[in-house]
Amino acid sequence: MSRLTLISHHLCPYVQRAAITLLEKGVPFERINIDLADKPDWFLKISPLGKVPLLRIEEEDGSEAVLFESSVICEYLEETQAGAALHPADPLTRAHHRGWMEFGSSVLSDLWGYETAQDAAQLKAKRKALAAKFATIEAALADGPYFAGGSFSLVDAVFAPVFRYFDLFDTLGDSGIFDGLDRVKRWRTALSARASVRAAVGEDYPQRLTEFLEKHNSILLRLPAAA
Repeated sequence: MSRLTLISHHLCPYVQRAAITLLEKGVPFERINIDLADKPDWFLKISPLGKVPLLRIEEEDGSEAVLFESSVICEYLEETQAGAALHPADPLTRAHHRGWMEFGSSVLSDLWGYETAQDAAQLKAKRKALAAKFATIEAALADGPYFAGGSFSLVDAVFAPVFRYFDLFDTLGDSGIFDGLDRVKRWRTALSARASVRAAVGEDYPQRLTEFLEKHNSILLRLPAAA
């Protein structure tokens, strides 16, 4: 059996995708968190983009390989590890799921702007962009509890870290981003209760995210409800 090591960061949502997939597959793995503000030399030598996650694969014969990019890691695990399938068997449906995984990455791009906004105008613009994207997702969702119905998939692994942000954001003020999106709200609730999702971050995640917002002087921390 290969020895798997996930090179990680405490907050990174892309790392969480890989961690959730590993946990769903029931694969033993070691997790090493690094400081992205002070990347160690050994990490830079094996990470072509200087980003996490990385999956280091050590074989019994002593050979080693490193995978980068979360989607590549998740697809590799789906293809090589036993456990419940996280992709549909039908090629067209599988391609459809891959498209929504990319859509999840675009949501994270707007989410970055939302959480690091320092003024009301920027916050409003990013709130509007996020609300529009979640409205698009609302129209694509089935009856749940997960993206495609009763089976947890890689699309769910992508969106679970997105929703996790709002567990803290909701305590800082009501964004209204999910207003009228009943399917999205049910999906969010189901994902937050999933064991793999809960285990994908440490117990100090909320504190670390708050510190991140403080570092970026986020206006979210200056909202009335956050005072």
